[in-house]
Amino acid sequence: MIKELPVRVIFMLATCLTLLTGCQSAYYSAMEQVGIHKRDIMVDRVEDAANAQQAAQSQFKDARQALSQLTEFEGGELQAAYEAVDSQYQQSHDAVTRVRERIDALESVSDALFDEWEEELDLYTNRRLQRDSEQRLRQTREEYERLRDAMRRAEQTMTPVLNTLQDNRLYLKHNLNARAIGALQGELDALSGEIDRAVADMQRAIQASNRFIQTLN
Repeated sequence: MIKELPVRVIFMLATCLTLLTGCQSAYYSAMEQVGIHKRDIMVDRVEDAANAQQAAQSQFKDARQALSQLTEFEGGELQAAYEAVDSQYQQSHDAVTRVRERIDALESVSDALFDEWEEELDLYTNRRLQRDSEQRLRQTREEYERLRDAMRRAEQTMTPVLNTLQDNRLYLKHNLNARAIGALQGELDALSGEIDRAVADMQRAIQASNRFIQTLN
């Protein structure tokens, strides 16, 4: 993770981030002033995205476990059953939102890094070093694109999970009776398959993150 910054720098960066999109360049410049370059930020954001995906994996598994308990429902407080489903949906929604935000942040710094890298190729006077840097840029960009695609695929498989959780939550909310519980029990197999696919795709993206960090280091 990015090392701890002086309070004055943190305040300046926090203020900057409340402004329009153009302030991103000012943010990166300010970070470079304290010795933290776009490559460092990129590594940090890859790790953040991977951590968010790991948290989402865990949350999806918790949601499946909570819904599977409905299959054992034999009477009791229906409102409590609804609240459990609603809680799992809200937590899953928050987890997916964090994943999307982390991927967006990664794409932002990656675009800035590659643009700068490409522009600065023209500044070389040593052609051998220029060619070597150009090749390194191409390889890094290709690795990053594979990582980005893996993350976006995993993100897409989260949507059916959220949709199913939302449907179950709404159905139970407006049909708060034992028959509604029985109807949701039949949805568990479909939800379980969706969660398995999402978890597997997230795991592949996490593995791609680890490989990408190794290439940068």
